[in-house]
Amino acid sequence: MGNDSMQLELRCISSLAKVFADEELHEKPYCQASALANETAAFQVAYRSNRLIKGIRATAETKLEAAISLRPVGLVPSEMPVYPDHDEHVLRTTPGLYPDPLFPLSEAEGLTALPGQWRSLWVTVEPGAGVSPGAYDIRIRFASEQDEEYGEVGFELSVLPLALPEQRLIHTEWFHTDCLATYYKTDVFSERHWAIIESFIGTAVKHGVNMILTPIFTPPLDTQIGGERPTVQLIDVERTGDGTYRFGFDKLARWVELCSRQGVRYFEFSHLFTQWGAMHAPKIMATVDGAYTRIFGWETDAGGDAYRSFIGQLLPALTAWIKDNGLAERSYFHVSDEPSMQHLESYETASRMVSELLQDFPVIDALSDYDFYARGLVKNPIPANDHIEPFLEHGVEGLWTYYCCGQYKQVANRFFSMPSARNRILGIQLYKFNMAGFLQWGYNFWYSQQSRHEIDPYRVTDAIHAFPSGDAFLVYPGTDDKPVESIRLEVLREALQDLRALQLLEELYGREYVLAGLEEGLDEPISFSRYPREAEWLLAKREWVNAKLVEKQPQA
Repeated sequence: MGNDSMQLELRCISSLAKVFADEELHEKPYCQASALANETAAFQVAYRSNRLIKGIRATAETKLEAAISLRPVGLVPSEMPVYPDHDEHVLRTTPGLYPDPLFPLSEAEGLTALPGQWRSLWVTVEPGAGVSPGAYDIRIRFASEQDEEYGEVGFELSVLPLALPEQRLIHTEWFHTDCLATYYKTDVFSERHWAIIESFIGTAVKHGVNMILTPIFTPPLDTQIGGERPTVQLIDVERTGDGTYRFGFDKLARWVELCSRQGVRYFEFSHLFTQWGAMHAPKIMATVDGAYTRIFGWETDAGGDAYRSFIGQLLPALTAWIKDNGLAERSYFHVSDEPSMQHLESYETASRMVSELLQDFPVIDALSDYDFYARGLVKNPIPANDHIEPFLEHGVEGLWTYYCCGQYKQVANRFFSMPSARNRILGIQLYKFNMAGFLQWGYNFWYSQQSRHEIDPYRVTDAIHAFPSGDAFLVYPGTDDKPVESIRLEVLREALQDLRALQLLEELYGREYVLAGLEEGLDEPISFSRYPREAEWLLAKREWVNAKLVEKQPQA
């Protein structure tokens, strides 16, 4: 690249590429794709200059009636990108700057091209309702503030004459209401807090989250023993002198109405016992003799008479309210998160305590030892994707799966350090194994490990050296009280779109045909730990799905 004149290199690449500022770009050009009429398509434009250029104006030109957003891919630091015993399927292991947040494109500032650094622009295309099928050219143009042409690239998107079916998978990314109040320095359940909650829930739903963690009491998740997270309690509690309780559901009703307005279909009520063993009660606040005070917490024996009495009064009142409000088919409960075999006795006590009171409702818990299910302690187990084989072998009906920081060898996950194909392959795996649900714990966990400190997610992406960057959150806080999305969130949506497309293909061709087509030419069947690693395979397989769908459409 010469220095005599300004040069701006542009290259269309797929959404599965990660563009690092400090390395050469080896991605193959990706200039055309197809999408169903109600599908969100995405690609990137990578750019590099030999000089510093500020104020670049990027615009999209097309005859496609679509909402097209252009967002610069930002860089954020990762001090801890991997565990020391990571597998080989990572892009890099070094600390540094990683591409992840998708910032709004500032009309005032435009883009900056830094000399010798590859950066990328994320292009999202959402065809409008009633758009005519056909191939559409999308031109992404780069120009100066004075409209001097720097260059342009073209992408061809073929909009197909059919639509994705509604998502059947139940999908939750745990929603941390307290983190929103803490980061934005606003009172819990103030009007501003409610507005922020609604904005973040709306973004989650748009990306395929249809179940929301609902804090009937402050969720006892990732909390230091003896510590507290900020109170976010939707059920009002009053304790009377004779040891009975009165419950108020006004805030819960507002939550349900807000979530339903944004498209949430299912509610998972926060855990009734502490994490990692169900040994204690969650923090529960109540009005006692006119004072608002904590009545249960780490000091409470989960199986003791006091908490047993409370649960015996709470759950009948809550389940009656749920049924009275037509929510019985939309409601799920938790006992305790991630118990291990050493907690079997305490978990059994907790499970037995609530099982009769919740017999009309599904109880779901993330756990990875089959014995909990075999003993009848959890109706709907959610094993991790690296511990799921025994559950599959026993033919457990309605099975879910999850991953978190511990699932970093061979299986799908979405750390900064991992290729995006390792994020997107999840859709095909969920389809093949007919998963009913998928859970992940970190939609917006902006605290350190065990919630000891608040953090700035633009500076700390590993919960202060606890989890590999990318485990704890999928969105960042925007300056306008709205979320800043990530490339990992966008790729996860693509995975869920793949799942829905495969389900549509099954309706037309049958399940055996689809499974055979997915695995055609592979050396071994797809499993949760064995699968094609290449982005090119995923992109080509999705085009195969789309081509087969079009073949079944009646010719005009």
